[in-house]
Amino acid sequence: MKTYFKKNKNTQKLLFILAVFFFCINFSFANAKENDFDFEKVSKRVVLQDEGMKFEVSSVAQTVQEFLEEQKITLKANDIVFPVKNEKIFSGTQIIIVRAKKIIIKEGGKTDEIYTLQRTVEQAIWEDKKIELGQDDITVPARNSLVKEGMKITVTHVLIREEMKNIDIDFKTVSNEDDKLGWRIKKVTQKGEVGIKEVKYKVVYNDGKEISRKVLESNVIKEPINEIVTQGTYVKVGKASRGDASYYASGWGALNASRSIPRGGYAKVTNIDNGKSVIVKINDYGPQSPQRIIDLDYVSFSKIADLGQGIAHNVKVEQVLN
Repeated sequence: MKTYFKKNKNTQKLLFILAVFFFCINFSFANAKENDFDFEKVSKRVVLQDEGMKFEVSSVAQTVQEFLEEQKITLKANDIVFPVKNEKIFSGTQIIIVRAKKIIIKEGGKTDEIYTLQRTVEQAIWEDKKIELGQDDITVPARNSLVKEGMKITVTHVLIREEMKNIDIDFKTVSNEDDKLGWRIKKVTQKGEVGIKEVKYKVVYNDGKEISRKVLESNVIKEPINEIVTQGTYVKVGKASRGDASYYASGWGALNASRSIPRGGYAKVTNIDNGKSVIVKINDYGPQSPQRIIDLDYVSFSKIADLGQGIAHNVKVEQVLN
């Protein structure tokens, strides 16, 4: 009998504990419902990176789109955001915004305005795809320059190539004398011929315009042949006379005067003191002084004597017959 009552008493105690437990649970749920608690409204820590600047923001937004609206962040047509706008966000989510920059590219005679997400000038040009940027092409600013809003970029296409060209080599003219030819005769006794050399150039063109040309190699494929001009020196002379020679002032022109040689004839005038001689055409009559046998123009006189002496005293004048 005692055992029965003892068991019954333990059962009652267990039932009482269970009743208290279920009461507490029901009370908690009822209280939560009464407060209408929403886990989605819990504030989250979001890291925002916009144009390289990083911010840590508290937000209750559920998606990237809601976050942008909540923070009053405006995206332009060419800007991008990651993750995509409909992606859900959680505490610790990183949102990255990349802003498109407007740049102006000038190539040849064309100008294009584009928007780019790239960091450098080179990347922006490659992204455009309308311009083929070669290895040697030049950009201003330089290829590795960072892109800035409103930047103006000039592209110059550079062509470097080797060219071969044949160049003429001028011949030289060589003079000689022949005492068997009359002094008035001058003739070509050997005709000159140009030579040829083959030249290899390194040529640089900017937008089709040559800007530099450098010789890399040069080879003569034909030597030039000198031209020989022969001057006759034979002078046949007639009667000779000795005396003084004077000269006209420069303002008189090319006048040479003699009393013994007729106008239109030629005279060979030799300064016996120094051996210098000149042949002149007589075109005047004189001189009047009996000691002077010829008047020369100042150019001819300077070939046999110093102009400063005025008169050459020991002169031989011979009439030229050929």
